Amino acid sequence: MNNKAEDPTLWNDASEAQKLMRERQQLDDSISGVKSLEQQLRDNIEFIELGEEEGDETVVRDAEDALKVLRAEATRRQVEAMLSGEADGNDTYVEVHSGAGGTESQDWANMLLRMYTRWAERSGFKVELLEVHDGEEAGIKSATILVKGHNAYGWLKTESGVHRLVRISPYDSNARRHTSFSSIWVYPVVDDSIQIEVNESDCRIDTYRSSGAGGQHVNTTDSAVRITHIPSGIVVACQQERSQHKNRAKAWDMLRARLYEVELKKREEAANAEAASKTDIGWGHQIRSYVLQPYQLVKDLRTGVESTAPGDVLDGELNEFMEAALAHRINGGAGADVADID
Repeated sequence: MNNKAEDPTLWNDASEAQKLMRERQQLDDSISGVKSLEQQLRDNIEFIELGEEEGDETVVRDAEDALKVLRAEATRRQVEAMLSGEADGNDTYVEVHSGAGGTESQDWANMLLRMYTRWAERSGFKVELLEVHDGEEAGIKSATILVKGHNAYGWLKTESGVHRLVRISPYDSNARRHTSFSSIWVYPVVDDSIQIEVNESDCRIDTYRSSGAGGQHVNTTDSAVRITHIPSGIVVACQQERSQHKNRAKAWDMLRARLYEVELKKREEAANAEAASKTDIGWGHQIRSYVLQPYQLVKDLRTGVESTAPGDVLDGELNEFMEAALAHRINGGAGADVADID
């Protein structure tokens, strides 16, 4: 790799050169990360030994706390080592769609959008809001974000599915408990090495006015673009840019990515089951339940992983769920059925 990077003819092909340099940087980061973990492990073991010899409990306790943090980081890197799928290293799109239930489910969709945005930012990824369709009273009907960074798709790909919320509705004057559903769909950005052909004659292109904040321009021009791929029924939309031309280009990229994701799913044994789970945003199709009242619990129905701190989960602490789901998927998705929570 270093020999190729030092080849004076490398930059004759700028695209290949950039790809090689990205791969080199990723390998350097992986190697330096492992060396850093090893060094920190040795240092903290020595601190514990010194603290015990000198009877300094503070030093011992601080070193033990550091080892717990180190363990979490080692686990994360171990999971990343398993991300060897064809598109795992790519950037990714994340779509959020509210289910039936009006304002309640639209508010839930907005909570999920915030949760994944917070997770991505905490994990060092960059997030761009590409499209949002606001609800009538509160929340959102749908939204799409672009998460950019190494292994973004690999980490997020198991989050596709229906997410269920149980809480006392802030929109119910009688303070009754409500159950809401929203769906997440994750698909990878298609880079230049992946060729996806789309016939423009198979697509319907619509333009419309962007929703949300944005000033007079947003309210007076049809800059947002929606593309419907008629054979598959896939619909993508983009309103991020002020220019209709730029939104159209981004929407085409999103459509190619969606078609690629469909092809990837066909190669997996669980493709039919996953596609079925996305056809109905409601009971019986959920992958995870979030209960806020009358008790506090988040439970993944594929792996059985639970958290009694839903506030932290909704603030972006998702790694435990993602790691378990990735391991579950790599092992073939086998395991006992997990009962849902009331």
